[in-house]
Amino acid sequence: MKLLRNAVLLILLFIVVDVGRYFFIPDISRLAHTNPGKTAFMEYREAEWRSEGRDKTIKQRWVPLRKVSPSLVKAVLISEDNNFWHHEGFDFKAIEGAIEKNIEAGEFKFGASTISQQLAKNLFLSPSKNPLRKMKEAILTWRIEQMLSKRRILELYVNVAEWGDGIFGIDQAARHYYGVRASQLTASQSARLAAALPNPVLYKPTGSSGFVRARAKHIYAIMLRRGLVVPDYREVMTAPDTPVAQPPDSVVVGVPENLIQEASLPDSLKHDSSPEPAPEETSENTQPGN
Repeated sequence: MKLLRNAVLLILLFIVVDVGRYFFIPDISRLAHTNPGKTAFMEYREAEWRSEGRDKTIKQRWVPLRKVSPSLVKAVLISEDNNFWHHEGFDFKAIEGAIEKNIEAGEFKFGASTISQQLAKNLFLSPSKNPLRKMKEAILTWRIEQMLSKRRILELYVNVAEWGDGIFGIDQAARHYYGVRASQLTASQSARLAAALPNPVLYKPTGSSGFVRARAKHIYAIMLRRGLVVPDYREVMTAPDTPVAQPPDSVVVGVPENLIQEASLPDSLKHDSSPEPAPEETSENTQPGN
C-alpha cells in the first residue's frame, strides 16, 4: 500500500509540475513585439506529414492587422468568438450552452473556445482534447489576455490560424484560394474563409461543401445585419500598429516530443476531426468546437 501511495503521489506531483510550469513559461510578453516562428501546431502538422510519408512544407505569410480586410476580421469574430470584445479569455455563457448541448447529444460535440484559447493552443500546444491539455490552455489563455491587447491577439490569430492543408495565416490563404492579398478580400470571400475554420483541412472555402455554403451564408447575413463598423471594432482597428520584430525561420515555440510521437498514431487514436454541427444549430452566440 505504501508503494502504491508513493506512486500516486509521484504521478500527482508530475501533473502539478507539468501543468503549473505554464504559469511561467513560455514568455508571453515577447509576443507583444515579436512575431513567433513555427508554432507548436505547425510542428504537429509536420510530424503528421512525416509519419504519412508526405513531402510537405508549411506555407505562411505574415501581415499586419491593418492590411487585413475588415470584412475578414468581422467574419472571423462572428464565426469563432462572438463576444471577443467583452470577455477576458473565456466566454462562460457560451461554455454553459455548449455543456448543455453536449449533455443532450450524449457526446463531446460542441465547444465554446474563444479566439484567445485557440491562439494559446495553436502557439504552444496540440489539438488533443485531453483534460491536462485543456488545463494548460486555460493558464496560457489567462496570461495571453493579461499581457496582450485585443488587437494584438487578433493579429496573431489570423496569422497563425490554419486555413487549409499546410496553409497558415490569412494572407497565404487569400492568395491560395482567391489570388488576392488579405486586404483585398471581399465580404463573401471572408465569410467563406471563416466558415471553413472549424475544420480547414476537411472544408475548403472554395469547395462545394454544403456545410461551408450554409455557414458562410449565415455569417454573411449577420455581417449585413450588424454593419461593418461597431464602436469596439472601430476603436481597436483604428489604433496605431505596435512595432513588431519578425524573427528568422527558426522555431521559437515547440511541441513536446510525446505529441510529435502522437502524430504517428493511427487516425482512430488521434484528435477528433469529425465535422462540426450544421449551421442551423449555430447562432450568433455559439462558437465551433475546439
